[in-house]
This record gives sequence, C-alpha cells and structure tokens, in this order.
Amino acid sequence: MSDVEEPELPRGIALAWGVAANPQRGPKREMSVERIVDAAVEIADAEGLGAVSMAAVASRLGYTPMSLYRYVSAKDDLVLLMQEEATGLPSEESRGAGGWRAQLEALYHEQVQAYLRHPWVLEVPIRGIPSTPNSAAWMDAGLRAMSDTPLTHDERLAVLLIVTGAARWTGIVLASYARLERERGMGEHDITRYEDALFRSLITADAFPALREAIDAGAFLDESDPFSFGLERSLDGVAAYIDAVTEGRRPERAPWQGLDDAEIADDKRYREAQKAVREAEKSLRDAHRMLRQTAREARDRRSRQRGDG
Repeated sequence: MSDVEEPELPRGIALAWGVAANPQRGPKREMSVERIVDAAVEIADAEGLGAVSMAAVASRLGYTPMSLYRYVSAKDDLVLLMQEEATGLPSEESRGAGGWRAQLEALYHEQVQAYLRHPWVLEVPIRGIPSTPNSAAWMDAGLRAMSDTPLTHDERLAVLLIVTGAARWTGIVLASYARLERERGMGEHDITRYEDALFRSLITADAFPALREAIDAGAFLDESDPFSFGLERSLDGVAAYIDAVTEGRRPERAPWQGLDDAEIADDKRYREAQKAVREAEKSLRDAHRMLRQTAREARDRRSRQRGDG
C-alpha cells in the first residue's frame, strides 16, 4: 500500500479521461471539447503547432476565445488533448502480429506513421510519464506483447522505452525530410543525392577518414532502412537477454545513473576530476588535429620528392 494521497487530476488529464466537470454554460449546444480539439488538430496539421492558439481555434469554429475557455481552460490542456487525439490507438493487427518481437516491431511502425501524419506532435514537450487513455493504451499493448517473456515488469518497461524512443527519433528525422521535400520541391532521392554530393565536396580523408570511407562506399546513397536496422539489432540484444534469463543466467544490471551526479556536483575533488577529463579531451583533440596536419605535410613532401625525382 502507498501512503501517497490520490492526486487531484489536472484539468487537461481529467478531460482526456472524460471525468472533468462539464461547463456550467456555453454559447451553444454545438460547442464541445471534441469539436475544439478537432479544430485545433486541423490547424496544426495544416500550419504547425505554432499556429494553434485559442483565438485561432475560436475563429475556425465561429466563436469568441472566451467561449472556448469554458470548455478548455488553458492552451496546455488543449495541446494535451490534441496529442491524445493525434496519437490514436494501436491497431488490433499490431496487437496480434505474432510473438513479442513481431508485436513490438508492428507497434514501432504504427507509431512512426502516426508521427508522419501529425508531425507537430514531435514538438510537444515531454512532461513525464504519459497519463492519457490513448498513450496508456500504447504502453499497455507494448507490455502485453512481452507478457509471456521471463522479463520483469521494469525490464519490460525498459524494452518499451527502446521501441518508443526509436519510433520518436525515426519520426523526427523522416518528418524533417518530408518538410524539406515540400519546401525545396525535391523528391526523396533528389535530396539524398544532393546531400551525398555535398558531403563528397566537404569531407576529406585527411580530416575525417572513417566518414570519407563511408561516403566512398556509397553509404549515404544506400536505400535500406537504417532505422529499422537499428531497432532490429536492439531487439536482437533483448532476445539474447531473454535467452540468458530463460537459462537462469540473468545478467547484472547497472544502477540508474540519472542525467548527472547532482549529489556530488559540489565536491571539490570531483570537480577537479571533471576538469582534468575536459583538459585531457581537449589535448586529445589537439593531438588528432596535429596528426592530421602532420600527415598532410608528409604527403606534400612525398609528392614533391616524387616530382623532383
């Protein structure tokens, strides 16, 4: 049992779950939270999240902004409800796609497509654990996909973070390229060839040997899906972990490190060690720069010697 009192639901979350009190009065019966959210989503789909305001939504519906505030009391609540609407629900096909891995891959692809339909969702700040019905449904679907595995509940959540994180990153990149295609009037392959040519003109083997090698190998013209490849290799690791747990060899997990060592940030010796690391990293960068410069000069001397000979 928990001693924490049940929290009072914020207005936006209460609206999402359908447990918020209805407004005492409104301009017309035709007005509703659902109509307000639909109008806001239409604006965001057409013009981006920045174009959404209470005034813009009210104008689209033919009401005054004050009329909307009786139903949605703050723009943050409206954005939360818009995100909920755009997120939708996972399909029955993804829920029954096969084993745990097939289901997670299906959920990943559906999430990516949702981001591409509503790319403005990617601009909504992350404010903690998803707490609306549709977002909870996606989490539930991912966790249910792993219900027959020997993973603990916290391990299943960690795997789900891999999948949702991969979907979000894929959505960010693909949505950005889709916007580039519209703005430049170029097709996907045109942009790919342009970027490859740009890289070839800027990246030298002396300064960036590994990157130049990848360019020369045609890596940036490859038409395979790098995002799916990354997810598949991550799930390979999960599968290997599941096999180890099944055989009674549960690997020891590292403790949570957080984003920073805030508890010891004011320790003098710790700060001195951090400073030493930064100085060492700078010295290493300088050494690499010197190495590249020396290599160029050596090649120039070798070239002149061959010319003189």
